[in-house]
Amino acid sequence: MEQHNDTETGYHYQIVRRAIELVDDKGSALTLDDLAGEMGMSPAHFQRVFSRWVGVSPKRYQQYLALGHAKALLANRFTTLEAAHASGLSGGGRLHDLFLRWEAMSPGDYAKGGSGLTIFWGWFESPFGPTVVMGTEKGICGMGFAAETGEATALEDLIARWPAARFVEDPMRLRPWVLAAFGAADATLETAPLYLIGAPFQIKVWEALLRIPSGHVTTYSEIAQSIGNPRAVRAVGTAVGRNPVSWLIPCHRALRKSGGLGGYHWGLPVKRAMLAYESARVEA
Repeated sequence: MEQHNDTETGYHYQIVRRAIELVDDKGSALTLDDLAGEMGMSPAHFQRVFSRWVGVSPKRYQQYLALGHAKALLANRFTTLEAAHASGLSGGGRLHDLFLRWEAMSPGDYAKGGSGLTIFWGWFESPFGPTVVMGTEKGICGMGFAAETGEATALEDLIARWPAARFVEDPMRLRPWVLAAFGAADATLETAPLYLIGAPFQIKVWEALLRIPSGHVTTYSEIAQSIGNPRAVRAVGTAVGRNPVSWLIPCHRALRKSGGLGGYHWGLPVKRAMLAYESARVEA
């Protein structure tokens, strides 16, 4: 995980991102040789780089990107949030282990639109394309993916959520948290702290999302049930869509009962890539 430069880690994330885009676009018709050729790499080198970051071979990853994968997840890896909560947040294959520490801003402070807050921000490469990350002194408060929306739109989107805050570009300050958040090999921290900035109902929904294990999914109605408001499915869907810390607060793990992907603020191709990426790493 790196900023926009040519370090080896950032370069490898770019390779993986481009490969994911190609697989998503052309599906199983692509061979390993085809993919490696598109990357300008030997098949053996490309397979090593891809497998290091995604956890499985490109061929296996193609299976997880299939359009029917969301339905398969609902059938085989559906999680009731009560069960997830009862078993605790730690355990094998759970992305939560990387960021167990989180706290929420008080409702009164939230109502001020970020007034008095200094929010640091920077651009980083990720397996899902260019990523803008924002954080206060307490932890990461924003994460947006620009592969579908474009960088200017993603940045403006997050800034508009806290219009009264002071924004300071400082990627190096955020870098250790970001490395931990994406499980980078050279991460120096075990946890990436989160700082949730939202209305009380939103935070309740986001905390429910944090109980879904990596590689598993749940439904919007299940989330509504778990927060004691089973009829609020539409409101839950809105709160999921307003999640400011995508990936870390895993709104991509919320699906429709039908197995449809539902919406995704940063674009459905990004949501599919995230679900496939997690499934691949959990089952590797």
